[in-house]
Amino acid sequence: NGRDEVLLDKPLNEDDVRRELACYYAVVTHMDEQIGRIFSALDEAGETGNTLVIFTTDQGLAMGSHGLMGKQNMYEHTLGVPFIMAGLSVPVGKQFAAQCYLRDVFPTACDLAGIAIPDTVQGKSLMPVLLGKADQLYSFVVACFTDTQRMIRDEQWKFIRYQKAKQSQLFDLKDDPLELRNLADDPAHQQTRNKLDAALTLWLRENGDPYLESRER
Repeated sequence: NGRDEVLLDKPLNEDDVRRELACYYAVVTHMDEQIGRIFSALDEAGETGNTLVIFTTDQGLAMGSHGLMGKQNMYEHTLGVPFIMAGLSVPVGKQFAAQCYLRDVFPTACDLAGIAIPDTVQGKSLMPVLLGKADQLYSFVVACFTDTQRMIRDEQWKFIRYQKAKQSQLFDLKDDPLELRNLADDPAHQQTRNKLDAALTLWLRENGDPYLESRER
């Protein structure tokens, strides 16, 4: 019942979703044109090779996926935000699958600009990945939403804990990238579920999740 979920009547109607998608794609097209203007201005000023351009966003909208409209969820269409870099010593025309956090943008920008990364920074520079020296920086990443959702994701598996609803989801992202088959209660995958659940609990405890204690009671 969050802000975005009351925009359209439920269950969602296909025509309504298509109209929303048309507006969404129009905004994307407009933004793409404006980014093109930035690059054109850099070219004209002769500063393209001396500039780092980073494009990223807030979490994405579901726009009908999983019967949702907004971004108050842990599915890939919301968690997987764009992260595109160009300029300086960024490799051209390459894509990387390394998991990261948006907080990693700052130390990465420092590295690319030749600036020392402050000791207080908790994010990690992506330079080892960009230079081909590492495939991953994190064995898993964690995400949270209010006191209702906690998520842990590694290269293959995602485990989502809905704390208040006392429900959970487990997805094999390699075999089920659209997250349509919940394996949380599948006996064949209990070991994977338990492993991720334990890793998530440990991470939340180490990072002071204020809602962890009430969940465990």
